Amino acid sequence: MSWLQALVLGLVQGLTEFLPVSSSAHVRITSTLFFGNDAGASFTAVIQLGTELAVLIYFAKDIGRFVSAWFRGLFSAEARKEKDYRLAWYVIIGSIPISVLGYLLKDEIRTSARNLWITATMLIVFGLLLGLADQLAKHSRSELTMKDAVGMGLAQALALIPGVSRSGGTLTAGLFLGLDRAAAARYSFLLAIPAVFGAGIFSIPDVLDRGPNDASVPQMVVATIIAFAVGYATIAWLLKYVSKHSYSAFVWYRVMLGIVLMGLLSMNLLPAN
Repeated sequence: MSWLQALVLGLVQGLTEFLPVSSSAHVRITSTLFFGNDAGASFTAVIQLGTELAVLIYFAKDIGRFVSAWFRGLFSAEARKEKDYRLAWYVIIGSIPISVLGYLLKDEIRTSARNLWITATMLIVFGLLLGLADQLAKHSRSELTMKDAVGMGLAQALALIPGVSRSGGTLTAGLFLGLDRAAAARYSFLLAIPAVFGAGIFSIPDVLDRGPNDASVPQMVVATIIAFAVGYATIAWLLKYVSKHSYSAFVWYRVMLGIVLMGLLSMNLLPAN
């Protein structure tokens, strides 16, 4: 991997991780289209640590409250009545599906699931689902329930397939369940923390056991730092954006990108695998 490729992919990761457009798909497409190779699932998982560190810092006060409430609730019945205690459990429970399926299907995720035909199809299908949820859902609630945690957790597990989008899947589920856009977005950010940190840390040994064409450790570190800096700015922008706008721009973008990608694949201008 060249330094230019590492820098560009770090930038792409930071820009797209929190938008409902699939960061893994964009890293995969950008790497193949402009640099002639797939950077790999392990590379993608590790640079996602940068964007999730951005979430930790951006929501540090909230996360501190949740962790404190969770520990207090283990020993105090009164503390278990707190909203922060319940939300901490919602994040834990919502993280279970992707953790289990990510472990069981790790080989498929790194091989057959990265086929660009699958990526293009998922971009279109889940883009349309996001559009339906955004237009038809009630957007009437800001308080999460256990039902929301389970539903959005299951949706997040679908993001193991590039093109689905972790944030897009969880946002779609949250909107269909009746959450307003801002509440669905905030929970989507928080729900990603355990899953992405787990996947990134789990993938570090694979990255260190690198081949001649893989990213070096310094390249990996720099790409992760870039993803962190750009991702932090993206969080603030998206939360402000969704409070005033629909997701229609992202829906159209996903559908058009999926169609263009299918066209490139049909003309053999891109290798599917």
